[in-house]
Amino acid sequence: MITVGSVPQLRRGVRLSFDHVRETHVLLFPEGVLVPNTTAAAVLELCDGVRTVTDIASALESRFSGVREQDVLDVLARLGERRVVAWT
Repeated sequence: MITVGSVPQLRRGVRLSFDHVRETHVLLFPEGVLVPNTTAAAVLELCDGVRTVTDIASALESRFSGVREQDVLDVLARLGERRVVAWT
C-alpha cells in the first residue's frame, strides 16, 4: 500500500522527455508512450527515488496553489497501474 511516506521512482526503462515538436511531455516506456497532462508531468519530474510523496507535494506547492498529498497519491497510483512508477 502506498502512503505519503512512500518513495516513487520511474521504473527501469521509463523516461520522461519533452517533445519540442508537440510542445508537451511524453513518458517513454518499453510498451509504449504516454502523454501525461501538466499535473502528472510535474509529479513525474520529481519522482527521483529519494523524495517521498510528502516531499513531492511540498515541492509542487511552491509552484502551484492547493496541492494536496492525496492528489499526488492519486496521480501516482494511476501511473503505478500503468506500470511506469515503482515504489522503494
